[in-house]
Amino acid sequence: MKTIIIISAHPDDEILGAGGTLLKHKDSNDQLYWLITTNIFEEQGFSKERIKSRQEEIDTVAKALGIKKVYKLDYPTMSLTDESLIKMIPEISSAFNDCKPEIIYCLNRSDAHSDHRVTFNAVMACTKSFRYPFIKKVLMYECISETEFAPSLPEKVFMPNYFVDISKYLDHKIELMKIYESEMGEHPFPRSERNIEALATYRGAYSGVEYAEAFQLLLHIDK
Repeated sequence: MKTIIIISAHPDDEILGAGGTLLKHKDSNDQLYWLITTNIFEEQGFSKERIKSRQEEIDTVAKALGIKKVYKLDYPTMSLTDESLIKMIPEISSAFNDCKPEIIYCLNRSDAHSDHRVTFNAVMACTKSFRYPFIKKVLMYECISETEFAPSLPEKVFMPNYFVDISKYLDHKIELMKIYESEMGEHPFPRSERNIEALATYRGAYSGVEYAEAFQLLLHIDK
């Protein structure tokens, strides 16, 4: 049994990038944890009803994935900057020391959304082996509507080198994504059912399976 933590800047990132993989971990009886760095608030113009429904979405997804604990850092969405790191790094460190993850799935470092990039930087500050000896593997996942819209520069490219067969789980992944109703749209909107399946098909074709999710392996310590 492995201990896993999935990192989201916003609820839905985790399903878009690693939903099938998380379902596979659940079937393997691995312990799953979830850390979300941002939240929505009335001060930002969100209604009380929307704030409540967002929490219900998180609870529903957490239950479906068998999440043991959800860590909510509650930074206002679309507000993360490098200045946030001073407070965020100790919070993430505390979460890691609490659940002691063996495997970390994190957002891609160069996603178009600044919340994703800041979250990545905070997470990576908490992966040093001499401080977190329980961490054995760190992987970045791709997030539809953010990873592919990063600037077309060599240093911004997501380079997948680790693939997970999710052929048994794609339909369930899509059903979980539909829980985030407001985040879904019709093709050619990036976060569409058709596009989620298309990306899984493409990654599957590369790796020799029907459907796959792709990751970029950043760290692998074989102890």
